[in-house]
Amino acid sequence: MKNLVIVESPTKARTISRFLGKDYDIKFSMGHIMDLPKSKLGIDIEHNFAPQYEVIEDKKKLISELQSLAKSADTILLATDPDREGEAISANIQEILMEGKNKIAKDKFKRIVFHEITEGAIRDALDHPRSVDDNLVSAQTARRVLDRLVGYQLSPVLWKKVRRGLSAGRVQSVALRLLVEREREIEKFGKEPYFTIHVLLTPESGSKNQGTEFELTEINSEKIEIKQTLHLYDGDYSFGKTTIDTQEKADGIVAQFHGRQFSVNDVATRQSKRSPYPPFTTSTLQQQAAQRFGLPGKRTMSLAQKLYEEGYITYHRTDSVIMSQIAVGQIRDYVQNNFGNEYIPAAPRFYFTKQKNAQEAHEAIRPTKVPTTTEKVKADLGDAYAKLYDLIWKRAVASQMSDALIESTTVLVDAVSENPEKYRLKASGSVLLFDGFLKLTPQALEDTRLPKFMSGEVLSFISARADAHETTPPPRYNDASLIKTLEEKEIGRPSTYASIISTITDRGYVERADRKFLPTAVGMAVNDFLVKNFSTIDDIPFTAAMEYQLDDIASGQKEWTSMMSDFYKPFAQKMSEVENAERVKIPVEETDEICPQCQKGHLVVRTGRFGKFFSCSTFPDCNFTKPYVEETNLLCPKDGGKVIIKKTHKGRKFYGCSNYPKCDFAAWKLEDIKTGNFAGAKKKAEDTSLKATKKSNTAKKVVHQKTH
Repeated sequence: MKNLVIVESPTKARTISRFLGKDYDIKFSMGHIMDLPKSKLGIDIEHNFAPQYEVIEDKKKLISELQSLAKSADTILLATDPDREGEAISANIQEILMEGKNKIAKDKFKRIVFHEITEGAIRDALDHPRSVDDNLVSAQTARRVLDRLVGYQLSPVLWKKVRRGLSAGRVQSVALRLLVEREREIEKFGKEPYFTIHVLLTPESGSKNQGTEFELTEINSEKIEIKQTLHLYDGDYSFGKTTIDTQEKADGIVAQFHGRQFSVNDVATRQSKRSPYPPFTTSTLQQQAAQRFGLPGKRTMSLAQKLYEEGYITYHRTDSVIMSQIAVGQIRDYVQNNFGNEYIPAAPRFYFTKQKNAQEAHEAIRPTKVPTTTEKVKADLGDAYAKLYDLIWKRAVASQMSDALIESTTVLVDAVSENPEKYRLKASGSVLLFDGFLKLTPQALEDTRLPKFMSGEVLSFISARADAHETTPPPRYNDASLIKTLEEKEIGRPSTYASIISTITDRGYVERADRKFLPTAVGMAVNDFLVKNFSTIDDIPFTAAMEYQLDDIASGQKEWTSMMSDFYKPFAQKMSEVENAERVKIPVEETDEICPQCQKGHLVVRTGRFGKFFSCSTFPDCNFTKPYVEETNLLCPKDGGKVIIKKTHKGRKFYGCSNYPKCDFAAWKLEDIKTGNFAGAKKKAEDTSLKATKKSNTAKKVVHQKTH
């Protein structure tokens, strides 16, 4: 019996071939074989929003090969990825082969699904084939049609009202709105001073050169209102009111502590447990990879895709934290054998997904074989893949380990004085008694062991100081915090986060500055126009509600065409109303430099498709332009020229010499130049410099007509 197995990629085909015999021909489609046309809308609005898919031009030869192989096969196994997009690819392949010249019978097709590429998972999938799930295909079709309608019909409006060449997206526009609103919060944030008081104390018999630091927490039995600090994923944010808000108040309190004695009021010691995090989902993996390694979501997903296809991890597009009982058992055995009985809890840990409509049929992201080492992955695939695998492996294994045990101590001290004002101070310490899962995934938990204090003990004063602080604005989003917010607000789905971020970055709506997102003038103008004129679409609750409707379609509870009809009628009405909206003027950054061409206007900084550039303020009367060079304060270590910021043809920033091509120095990281670690700068950056410069020279020739 001859079987044809069709997957998406050659890597996946090669991995599967390890487990299947000569009775199986394994071929790959290289992703989609059909898509909506690029040159037109491709949606028949008048006939239930039918998508007009076309065969992708460079896939025609591949399709002929598949048709030939399908003709002689007894069974055609559609083994694309286990998600909605994979289901749609399988549906398209089946449709093409059924309609081809050979007209393959429908009963020849079987859909098989597996969440890890291991022999056991493949064999189990072969034992449980099914047909293509029409509901999943409908949900993917609805998403594709919805995004096409918004993108292809809203983008021309932006051309007319903002600037040519712009584009809009249903989910991306909401993500942009988050970034713009955060930037405006930062702009209007008013910094305010506040002070904290710290006193160094020691037992009367102790050394005057070494003491314990206490912080003032109460005045006259009332807690000091200090600025609240939120430890957000992308930085700290302090705000609120404070009791000690001037230098004069702070100095007055410090002066009162000199010469006083202090008495220990209370010593409280307690033990607490810290439990491990659940294994990774798509979202949490992207967040941790961004936080630990500075990886954009797109890069993380690319690395994870390869790890999945090579058989090292389970499927990486999932919102579930569940692991199979077999996997849990393997992990517990590994921990027991390598760390000891005390490092495994009495019973397996079970985690539950908090997100609504999570796909619990999927597993969390975990290693397919626990004994597979990071060194093995590094030898096979390289360092970048090994780092991500190590992150996944440790998180999954740690999730089944024992709690860490921590002992915390709090000491309260009162100032002893005839002065009517009463002051209470506090010192806190903690000690790790048992590391548990922290043995595998160490976290920022330093031992702060306090000396042994007794209640009623008298302490002597050593010194006191007032530390000045300022409230800080909410931090700009980075990859980790933006993904976390998208998930919390239910914007998009885990598999779409990477593409959302890369889209708004590639369009020039945001820039990366120190790994944080900074909206550009163009991004702010686009956001303001969409919020003003399409508030019902560019809206967080609306976008989240659309995701739930897509989930209802996937589960068979809703027809996708009725959803599209409900959406499109008010959308089309709004489109007609916006025809009369005012054109948005994109603000420019003015300079003092006179235009060298007309000698009348000043040069201004504009943003085009290829980034920032200088232009004459009198445009269109004067069409002068020149490149915008962003300098650093460093000099090239090779020839002493200025180190400037450049971009690759894919938009990635790197640092190069301003004297290029005479000097070809380049580095990926500013830190490498500062520390002289040029081995870490990598020669690839230097090779990139030539490509980027050639691309830039081409861009300059068209920058005028493309940007004004």
